[in-house]
Amino acid sequence: MSIKLIADSGATKCEWCLLLDGKTKTIITQGISPYFLNEEQIINLLQLELLPKLKNIQPDEIYFYGTGLSNMANAKTIKLTLKKLFKLAKIEVNTDLLAAARALCGNKKGVACILGTGSNSCYYNGKKIIKNSPGLGYVLGDEGSGTYLGRKVIQYYLYKTFDEDLMARFDAKFTTNTVEILENVYKKPLANRYLASFAIFLAENRGHYMIENIIEDGLNDFFFNHLYKYKESWTMPIHFIGSIAFGFKDVLQELCNTYELELGNVLKKPITGLIKYHK
Repeated sequence: MSIKLIADSGATKCEWCLLLDGKTKTIITQGISPYFLNEEQIINLLQLELLPKLKNIQPDEIYFYGTGLSNMANAKTIKLTLKKLFKLAKIEVNTDLLAAARALCGNKKGVACILGTGSNSCYYNGKKIIKNSPGLGYVLGDEGSGTYLGRKVIQYYLYKTFDEDLMARFDAKFTTNTVEILENVYKKPLANRYLASFAIFLAENRGHYMIENIIEDGLNDFFFNHLYKYKESWTMPIHFIGSIAFGFKDVLQELCNTYELELGNVLKKPITGLIKYHK
């Protein structure tokens, strides 16, 4: 039986899973994004954080899924880097969107969506991605994502749209101010992650009509701008993956009921589905 190593990487952390003799071993390392790390840095990271935990086990097959890998140059960088450390392994490098599709749909057809810090979606035919609604990033798009919803929370706070109760709850939770918020959004790096960090306020204050409106409007924007563009949405299950999808599953169900769509699987992260797929 071949030894398989599966990786699901974001920019901040990477979850590795070793499949050996029917057992699984999970290893967490820093995230591996070719946008932030060069080949030498990736090798150093893996030698420090991954190889010691593999304890000289040499995988036969490596499946690496990650952010920024729809860019062919980035995918090539990751593949060449892994090849230097695992010379004999068969290596496959794929996008986080294919990871979502395989984890959610397995070998079946379906519409697969990511609702995490960012958002994305595709129609998957059971083997590969056939259609992808364009992802415009957090400035122009990312409807329904943590960044999108977090931005709404900040808008409601800075415009003083929240009622007194929610204004007080926000101040108690975040202890920040207008100057600091604008500095983080417009001058500091990783503004998308900063914005997404405010989405937790929605999860912690469910039941308030303003909070429910933000969640429903944000997710509805994702349905309208993306799911409506796939004719397959009306005939196949729509699956979701990511912290936002998992946290607001009830709202996704309500929207699917409203539009007469079929809600499929909803997972927090892809690794469990990927283990099942690659077994």
